[in-house]
Amino acid sequence: MNKDIGVAGARSVVLELDGVQWATQKNVVEAALGRRPGVVGAEANPVAQTVTVRYDPAATTVEDLAGWVRDCRYHCRGESIPDHLCALPVPASDAKRAPGTADEAADHARHPAHDASAVAGAGRTGTPADVMGHGGHGEMSMAAMIRDMRNRFLVAVVFGVVITLWSRIGRDVFGFSVAAPFGLRDDVFQLILSVPVIFYSAQVFFAGAVRALRARTLDMMVLVAVAVGAGWVYSVGVTLTGGGDVFYEAATILTAFVLLGHYFEMRARGGANDAVRALLKLAPPMATVLRDGESVEIPTDQVVVGDLLLVRPGSKIAVDGVVEDGESDVDESTVTGESLPVHKGPGDEVVGATINTTGTLRVRATKVGADTALAQIVKLVQEAQNSKAPGQRLADRAAFWLVLVALLGGVGTFVVWLLVGRSVSEALLFAITVVVVTCPDALGLATPTAIMVGTGLGAARGVLFKNATAIETSKKIDVVVMDKTGTLTLGAPEVTDLIVDGMPDNDALALIAAVERSSEHPLAAAVVKHADAAGAHRLDAHDFANVAGQGAVAVVDGHRVVVGNTRLMTAENIDLGVLGVRQQELAAGGRTAVLAAVDGRAVAVIGIADAVRPTSAAAVAELRSMGVEVVMLTGDNAATARRIAAQIGVTEVIADVLPGDKAAKVIELMDAGHRVAMVGDGVNDAPALAQADLGIAIGAGTDVAVETADVVLMRSDPLDVAVALRIGRGTVRKMKQNLVWAIGYNSVALPIAAGVFEPAFGLVLRPEIAAITMAGSSILVAVNALTLKRLRLPAPGAAGAQ
Repeated sequence: MNKDIGVAGARSVVLELDGVQWATQKNVVEAALGRRPGVVGAEANPVAQTVTVRYDPAATTVEDLAGWVRDCRYHCRGESIPDHLCALPVPASDAKRAPGTADEAADHARHPAHDASAVAGAGRTGTPADVMGHGGHGEMSMAAMIRDMRNRFLVAVVFGVVITLWSRIGRDVFGFSVAAPFGLRDDVFQLILSVPVIFYSAQVFFAGAVRALRARTLDMMVLVAVAVGAGWVYSVGVTLTGGGDVFYEAATILTAFVLLGHYFEMRARGGANDAVRALLKLAPPMATVLRDGESVEIPTDQVVVGDLLLVRPGSKIAVDGVVEDGESDVDESTVTGESLPVHKGPGDEVVGATINTTGTLRVRATKVGADTALAQIVKLVQEAQNSKAPGQRLADRAAFWLVLVALLGGVGTFVVWLLVGRSVSEALLFAITVVVVTCPDALGLATPTAIMVGTGLGAARGVLFKNATAIETSKKIDVVVMDKTGTLTLGAPEVTDLIVDGMPDNDALALIAAVERSSEHPLAAAVVKHADAAGAHRLDAHDFANVAGQGAVAVVDGHRVVVGNTRLMTAENIDLGVLGVRQQELAAGGRTAVLAAVDGRAVAVIGIADAVRPTSAAAVAELRSMGVEVVMLTGDNAATARRIAAQIGVTEVIADVLPGDKAAKVIELMDAGHRVAMVGDGVNDAPALAQADLGIAIGAGTDVAVETADVVLMRSDPLDVAVALRIGRGTVRKMKQNLVWAIGYNSVALPIAAGVFEPAFGLVLRPEIAAITMAGSSILVAVNALTLKRLRLPAPGAAGAQ
């Protein structure tokens, strides 16, 4: 199968991947899926418990992909989306699991809703917990695995302590002198006590090792299974052949310590997924729809396109839609991060999971299920979390080879110690320690946990990274190129100057606004808005006539009013006088000048310009404080561009740029040695967004701009450009710290475990201690990534400091 399917032919889907207990287990799914027909690539995340698969829809389906994940003995119901937005059926293979098996028990512990009575038709029935869907399901899965790890640890530690008391260590070191019960030899008694540990507590190691070997890969489970299994099998052999030095205490305590370490590690990395769990829970599980004039409450996953929803004050809007009746302010902060409520009325679009605050709305559903904005945001965040930065790909390859090195190193250690005259038991002890201490779990966690926290931090602020490479690239940016219109400005004209000659300002405004209310020109709307804000009287216009490309003429309150440009004034033989000079001054300052005349005499000139976003100046200041240069790129004339630049503190302006030339300007900066981020919102920005090292789209922009970009700013706030770069820098810093620690730990621990320093310094690691250090390394990596949550970001609407 051709693995190089173009972007146009391939699709991506985020699938559930529940049951991944160790970081390196993701290699199993990636390797298994990578060999399946139609799969372009797979990227699993052990923290998020999901896997992003790129596939050829002509060759395979999502159902096939989910089935192949289940073939790896992991639980997967299909696409990872909130169930209460789009219900998922129970896979047939789950129903066929043999009752009483470990997998079946774990599945039912994690998925109590997976019952024939719990799934009906298109939606779910049952308790609210059942309806929680993947938001609750993902949380239950991690919680169930943590409980399972704890239970296995308790069994291992209880039996392991008892075994240790009757072992050589208990007799010689602790002076324990009680005889084994029932007249049994000590080693026989230890063998009996070890059975629950090996066949229950350590069962996860052996099952995981089988998964990995079936997928033709190596992971940490293989190492732990080899270490525990070798020690136990050797001991059983010794016991059955008459007794001698045995390692039951090493095998059982090793099992206990590995389980304990991963219990704490799973608790730590579970916290890294808080952001996505919060997103998944945003949509309400129930919605109120109007059926035959009556309001009916139904599960949100049963809402269909065209349903009319009744949204009362204080309620969440269930799905995306358009307001048909009513007016209200809607709090969109849950989805976009925008702090101020947005006024909505008939014809306005609303987004699911946002909160209706004041009035009652009737909303016609336009997007449901996986098509809603919330589901798309969740998918975007999950794909980013599952994607791999170049550094992580290198770490994954290193982890695979480290497992192989550990296995070969264990064999080599065993052989070398035998050759220098040590006993089989001593040589085996060194070998087991080498295998355990070299487990690359910390290496496997080093970058995914940091990526999880970083993307979650961004999502909470309305900054969506599309992939891990975008995060890594954002750290290197030294020049930010910003489109002017719609990015640094609102993209909507506003009145900046009003100069009146010969009559009161509000009287002139009332006459001019009366004419402009009959016009559909965007500049006319700006004048009307200004007149209303100034409290000018509302007058009626008669005999309105639009003059194409010049302005409009009408009769208002008995006066003939002309509003337009200089060409219209010339055509009307109107002498501008001093207002003509002011009009030229406004034009030179980058403003559009609208002239007005009443009864043949010029009375006013109005300056109109694109409004600067309130946070643009703060964004420029924040980026400069980070050592990032800001360049304004615009197709507007130089005078307009300089006016905006002066207001917000930008010193470098590139104006009069044709839409098709924006990408060329970005290339020029890149050729000069800069790492460039391009920020834009329009169709004409898309080529430049694609060309830049990092494309950042204002979320309110066009779909094509959002699709082309690497980062999407949901709040349409230029200050969030600085937020994105700070998150990128902080995340990469944590990734590097974790990788340095993981590599350094293995470099130091391996020779100690092999006994290199034992002859000279008597420095020896037992397998149990090796397990603690290995688990501690993984915990440290996870906790270090979680400290990224304390990253100081610019406060919304103001410049912050790092």
